[in-house]
Amino acid sequence: MGRMIQLPSPDPEIVARRDEIVAALKRLVPDGVIFKPAGLAAYDGDALAAYRQAPLACALPKTKEEVSAVLAFAHEMGVPIVPRGAGTSLSGGALPRADGILLGLSRMNRILEVDIENRCVVTEPGVTNAAITRAVEGHGFYYAPDPSSQIACTIGGNIAENSGGLHCLKYGLTTHNLLGVEFALPDGERLRLGGKAAGGEGLDLLGVVCGSEGLLGVVVEATVRILPKPRCARTLLAAFQSVPNSGACVANIIAAGIVPAAMEFMDRRCIEAVEVYCAPGYPKAEAILIIEIDGLPSEVTDAVARVTEIARASGAHEVREATDDRERERLWKGRKAAFSAMGRLAPDMLCMDGTIPRRALPAVLARMAEMAKEYGLGFCNVFHAGDGNLHPLIIFDVMKEGELERAETFGAEILRLCVNVGGVLTGEHGVGVEKRDLMPEMFSEADLAQQQRLKCAFDSASLCNPGKVFPMLSACIEQGHVHVKRGAMRHQELPRF
Repeated sequence: MGRMIQLPSPDPEIVARRDEIVAALKRLVPDGVIFKPAGLAAYDGDALAAYRQAPLACALPKTKEEVSAVLAFAHEMGVPIVPRGAGTSLSGGALPRADGILLGLSRMNRILEVDIENRCVVTEPGVTNAAITRAVEGHGFYYAPDPSSQIACTIGGNIAENSGGLHCLKYGLTTHNLLGVEFALPDGERLRLGGKAAGGEGLDLLGVVCGSEGLLGVVVEATVRILPKPRCARTLLAAFQSVPNSGACVANIIAAGIVPAAMEFMDRRCIEAVEVYCAPGYPKAEAILIIEIDGLPSEVTDAVARVTEIARASGAHEVREATDDRERERLWKGRKAAFSAMGRLAPDMLCMDGTIPRRALPAVLARMAEMAKEYGLGFCNVFHAGDGNLHPLIIFDVMKEGELERAETFGAEILRLCVNVGGVLTGEHGVGVEKRDLMPEMFSEADLAQQQRLKCAFDSASLCNPGKVFPMLSACIEQGHVHVKRGAMRHQELPRF
């Protein structure tokens, strides 16, 4: 029996008041409300493409004041809110509710300040990840987190999911490069957390907000760290005829005390698809590692020699270095195009996301290959090898009966495998709806209740992105707190457990 993600049923009383809600939104966001079916179709899901559900209405504010006004209205009326950046979430994090307002932040796309002296950028949430680097590269700086979707994904979405990217091994995830935010709470009140100055006293609320998946409120402004471009960067490609050997190579490099800027894995099926798609010049192999080393020229030279030696000792039949910037860019272009290239193999894809200890890579890679045969589905691997962040790609055809269910069940088994070897359910894609029902695999009931109480401290009515992350109602609602839907909405006392 396949596994199917269950979507929440809409509240009929909210749906019945759709015209009233739309009219109010038009007053709050005069030129930014979408409510006709043809327009809402563009916002009916995200990159977890198997699931689609049109929102009740979509509001596209241009200012933080408009965001606050929409949140305050939704809070007063008891209407769910789903924040959305560019819709690149792979876990269903931006999947709308049929009885909710989709709050799209794409029009808040201005870079407000470039502060080279303090090495930071202040930006609105709808600015794309890549645009931050473009804004500062003339000064010799860049923004380190670089998801494969960086030309499209927005900084607000990156903060919500704590996104990483190819260079997260050395330079960290979004949370390591986030200095401060202005944050709109579910009732519309805004507060500042962190800022340009490092440190601070009290609770680490900035750390709580980063990665909270829209469950606590909405980021309306962000201050992010920028870094000087490395003095030297060199890229190696190591090819293997054995997938486990490539996994062992990753563990051996890290065990030697070498921390590359990036270390990426692709298997044979992925290599072949990418070669057809954009011809980066990859060799024929069962697996390749693309390894980038940066820093001072002398330390880079030493590390390149040591990594080359380790790769050959680990079984690489070919190790070569990009000879110039054009070849280096071509190697990385192939890696970043991996997800797009899969479209040539099948019409549908699930891109999984789990993280495991590096020592477990060889065994986990071998087991996933066995599982692909057991489920009879296309499968390939491309992932951030250096920090054990797996992105197995399961390819299928949703029009063939049972394939979606088998793909989801296969994906769930991969994530259970990650947890069983000492890993976690997600590295950077978030939980969303995709992994929501798997949370008990990793967390006890007490763990989940504690996490839910934190959500309740911000959002006691559970209106911010409800139905995501937690496989049950929020703890405060389970405990019988009163949920008031005002303005002629119903007053509901929910039962205690």
